[in-house]
Amino acid sequence: MNNSSQRQETHLNRARASLRQSLSQYNKLLRQPRPLPIQTELSILATNLEKLDQNVICIAAFGLVSRGKSAVLNGLVGEKILPTGPVHGVTQWPRSVRWRPHPQGKVQVELIDTPGLDEVGGEVRADMARDVARQADLILFVVAGDITQTEYDGLFFLAQTHKPLILVFNKIDLYPEPDLQSISRRLQQLGSDLSLGDEPTTLTTNEMVRVAAEPMARQVRVELPDGEVRHEWETPEPQMEELRAKIVEVLNREGRSLLALNALVQAQQAEVQIAQKTRETHVQEAEKLIWNYARSKGIGVALSPIALLDIPGGAIADLALIRALARLYGLPLNTYEASQLWKTILLSSGGLVLGEIGTSILFGFGKTAATAMGASGESATALSAWVPAAIVQGAIAGYGAYRVGRVTEVYLQQGCTWGTLGPSTIIQEILQELDSQAILYRLRAEIESSLPRNWV
Repeated sequence: MNNSSQRQETHLNRARASLRQSLSQYNKLLRQPRPLPIQTELSILATNLEKLDQNVICIAAFGLVSRGKSAVLNGLVGEKILPTGPVHGVTQWPRSVRWRPHPQGKVQVELIDTPGLDEVGGEVRADMARDVARQADLILFVVAGDITQTEYDGLFFLAQTHKPLILVFNKIDLYPEPDLQSISRRLQQLGSDLSLGDEPTTLTTNEMVRVAAEPMARQVRVELPDGEVRHEWETPEPQMEELRAKIVEVLNREGRSLLALNALVQAQQAEVQIAQKTRETHVQEAEKLIWNYARSKGIGVALSPIALLDIPGGAIADLALIRALARLYGLPLNTYEASQLWKTILLSSGGLVLGEIGTSILFGFGKTAATAMGASGESATALSAWVPAAIVQGAIAGYGAYRVGRVTEVYLQQGCTWGTLGPSTIIQEILQELDSQAILYRLRAEIESSLPRNWV
């Protein structure tokens, strides 16, 4: 097994482990007294795990009507399985067909044919395209000449899905070679305007191929042995070698990494949705819990006679709040993940220290000094110094607990996808290990920017 194959296998195994962990964690939410409506998200996790186990890579073809999407997929399979014809809108709904590029290989390919982007209503089209693009590990965008504004809009829409894309220039048999070269150059420059954020999304030469999936019949001159001349119609063989070779190259170099990455991206999005639904279900209980902890911590710190004891006591209270919120939501939060919240807890503790220093400057005495004065017999002076200092530090402690609670909620909603086997963590690891020649390599920044905040 070469390095590329070994790396891809590692990516696939990591993705499987991540999805199995997610399913195990979130299935428990269905057994709660108030089960959450997360069947859709759990189905996404289960479906993608099945895809990983079966090594099925999805390749979806998009484009406008009459660009030959169905013919391109038929040409790859080598059989006319998907219907084609001169009438617009032959493909009304997404259809799929299995293709095994290597008869003896492990990887299977599911080719998905889609309706033309300009033949169904706006919202229906967008939802259908979004759903198919979500499933796809690789996208083929089929054009048949100079691109139109509608095609450009569709290409921009698909670019926003952060999926690797191959631009397929079909029907090249209809153009003379000078025109082919001119159109090819314009198509290669097309992606320079597809800007997503600060990074332009460009289509490189390697991401565009030329094919004639269903060449037009042409008239040929036939001379018979007796000297008679006839003119007959002949249909040339499809020219699919360039696209077939490109897909095989991509599958060999990064096919299983594509599969793993897409499954993880869908898992990460599903987990964020689960956390969002969980938070919405328990929003009132969480609010009450946070305020109870904030009030208890504030009172405890205010009544504590020695400021130095406030810091460990406050940290313990903050950790207890984190654990209580995790139990309420039923979302994963192990020791490793909880440790990532220590920055907020330390800031909360730092606020107590600054509170002690501030009250010392403002009132002349801090809470600890006031306690010491009381112990030496100066009760009246001690009480007048202790009360305002205690009130200020209690308020600081209560606000610190409130902040810890709010940050914990955000972490549970977004940061739950990080951690040792979290999908966001594995996505980042795969992106860092990509070959610079990989079609995914150009998409690294876009994919990373779409991930939730990393709390590590």
